[in-house]
Amino acid sequence: MLMYSSLWLNYEKLMISDDVEKRAADILKNVCFVSCDGENRIFKSIKKEIETASEILLGEKSTISFSDKKEQNALSVCLVREDKLGKEGFRIYSDDNAFTIEANDYNGLLYGTFEFIEMLRLGKLTKEVNIIKIPDNPLRMLNHWDNMTGDIERGYSGNSFFFADNKMLINDRTVMYARAVSSVGINAVVINNVNVKGEASYLISKKHYDDVRKLSELFADYGIRLFLSVNYALPLEYGLESADPLDEKVCEWWKSKCVEIYENVPLLGGFLVKADSEGRPGPFSYGRNQADGANMLARAIAPFDGIIIWRCFVYNCKQDWRDEKTDRAKSGYDYFHSLDGKFEENVILQIKNGPMDFQVREPISPLFGGLENTNQMLEVQIAQEYTGQQRHVCFLIPWFKEILAFNTHMKEASVADIVSGRVMGNKNAGMTAVCNTGDDYNWTGHDLAGANLYGFGKLAFDTSLSATDIAANWARLYLSQAIGESSFAKRNGEKIVNTVKEILMKSWPVYEKYNAPLGIGWMVVPGIHYGPDVDGYEYSPWGTYHKADLHAIGRDRTDNGTGYVSQYREENKKMYENVETCPEELLLFFHRLPYNYVLKNGKTVIQHIYDTHFEGADEAVKLLEEWKSLEGLISKDVYERALERFIHQAEHSKEWRDVINSYFFRKTGIKDLQGREIY
Repeated sequence: MLMYSSLWLNYEKLMISDDVEKRAADILKNVCFVSCDGENRIFKSIKKEIETASEILLGEKSTISFSDKKEQNALSVCLVREDKLGKEGFRIYSDDNAFTIEANDYNGLLYGTFEFIEMLRLGKLTKEVNIIKIPDNPLRMLNHWDNMTGDIERGYSGNSFFFADNKMLINDRTVMYARAVSSVGINAVVINNVNVKGEASYLISKKHYDDVRKLSELFADYGIRLFLSVNYALPLEYGLESADPLDEKVCEWWKSKCVEIYENVPLLGGFLVKADSEGRPGPFSYGRNQADGANMLARAIAPFDGIIIWRCFVYNCKQDWRDEKTDRAKSGYDYFHSLDGKFEENVILQIKNGPMDFQVREPISPLFGGLENTNQMLEVQIAQEYTGQQRHVCFLIPWFKEILAFNTHMKEASVADIVSGRVMGNKNAGMTAVCNTGDDYNWTGHDLAGANLYGFGKLAFDTSLSATDIAANWARLYLSQAIGESSFAKRNGEKIVNTVKEILMKSWPVYEKYNAPLGIGWMVVPGIHYGPDVDGYEYSPWGTYHKADLHAIGRDRTDNGTGYVSQYREENKKMYENVETCPEELLLFFHRLPYNYVLKNGKTVIQHIYDTHFEGADEAVKLLEEWKSLEGLISKDVYERALERFIHQAEHSKEWRDVINSYFFRKTGIKDLQGREIY
């Protein structure tokens, strides 16, 4: 037995009944590669994946042949030259008793192969299938926050499977990881923590080059480029007296270091850098700006087609809570907006979805729409740092869909338009997620948290996909061991899929209800960020204040307050600044309001707080009951692991309810209109 699951690639054997599916399965037994270079590393992975899938799905390996043209009664995998397929895109179609996968490049062929196998497993191959998929985002990345000691910062799924005891791990699990993330279209991975410390500083040194090269080659077999987080002040650790980006000695040191790196690790994609943030060193130490720091590294790595991904999570974390004008939300825009157009072409600014820090709800960062001449990447978090830490189910894909659809009113472009590179015509753009994996058997701690990993990859590749379809497809694929047999599926398969899909689709709104109200955020236990603590950060230097007192709650970010709204384009500024048009789910983020302010549903702010926290806790119990309805229908290990998590969530949601409601009852003295007990 494997010491880890195969995620959604378990490829349980199919009991084929439908004529179309039987034909597709029969054709999978005979595969013809057309115009393919058998020595290409990705081709070898395609061939291996087809053989693995056919052997498990059908009970026998495919018969592989090579030709210059397609063959009848076979799955043809063709390398073609068609502009309409684009970079990494593919086409799958059927004709004359055959199926064909076409692509311009091997990455596209790999993605097309995974898609074909998935469609077969989902029962979505038809007599007239003809789909073309071209990835919406050039770069589709995962950021791991793994430390070389083996622990993971904000890791909720066990320890690292990349590192242990200050050494790299490369084994069968690494291959399984590469297969899984490649199967959903991920083409770039950062393996180490952005807060680079200890041995990780020496990943780009002779001590670790051999292992880094081996991992980069393993990733390359699956179309993935390996990236490394680096310490901006690394020259200091190698004996230089400065890390000033305008110091010629520093520039020359990085140029020489990049030559050395690429001599040893020629497939490296580039560096991810967190600078001048939360104690990390950066160009500010030398009186320089963020462009100075990023461009120095970009010029050093440019000869090797390397990319610098520069995080925009830069803010003053030593604020005075009494200061009514300094606003953490403004910092990203303040530091980067004036530098628009001043970054090198191989620099990508990595921008968190909101101006604060991955809260369950916050507005879209005004940098999206505020930058017109700079490469940008959307950063989201599937590690659930503030959304239940993979002990609560919280399917985040509906939230990501809202983020991508937001109209910035910069050329009427959505966030999706900007990070795809379509608006500015740039190839260095995309989406990244702070990853949620670890060495637990199920990879993500909570079995259902795997839907966020699968869903992010799928959405980054095709932003038009619906969250509902992603949830349903993941449920069917991941739980296929329970619903693979046709007779069983007829009785219970749809119930299983629909139940899990409904749990996933309800989970984010449920979590939001018993979390912080109306977009205010941050009512969490400091440090661990788990569990309710209304004033946990209220008088701290981190700049995360809700300003609740006897009379009112919320932060005034209008022009009469901190002025944050002025960072948006005029249409969005007007929407947020007017209390009547501001989306109510963000009302307290933008406005300070008395507790008796009446919302559009006729409830006061204080009654909304009471009601939503009671509702959220009640609905968390209902999620538990829905999961219990699957007992005996899915594998016992999956059922019992997740059951333990659902039981915890139901109890913990009550703690959220009671702590939040009690705080505001004691603060205001206003009773719940429904007469429920609040202490």
